[in-house]
Amino acid sequence: MTVMAMRSLYLLIDTVLGLYCWVVIAAAAMSWLIAFNVVNTRNPNVWTAHDFLYRLTEPVLRPIRRRLPDVGGIDLSALLVILGIFFARSLLAEYWPRY
Repeated sequence: MTVMAMRSLYLLIDTVLGLYCWVVIAAAAMSWLIAFNVVNTRNPNVWTAHDFLYRLTEPVLRPIRRRLPDVGGIDLSALLVILGIFFARSLLAEYWPRY
């Protein structure tokens, strides 16, 4: 691969990881808003946004939730995913080949 193709691949992976981090944050915020009855899930737009975020994040969050111990009803899986994304982005930046 050429140098530009490698750099482009790095930037693509980094951007996707960054966007997914924001999706996880949005899903956590949406779940809090629903839990505290701030938003009405009977509204079709709210339900669509919640369903979209749920479908994007649940495949990653569910296995983490199963392995985490119960900490009094607090869901720490989103925090662990965000920390994992930050770690992966740091590793990519540090070890991606530069020519």
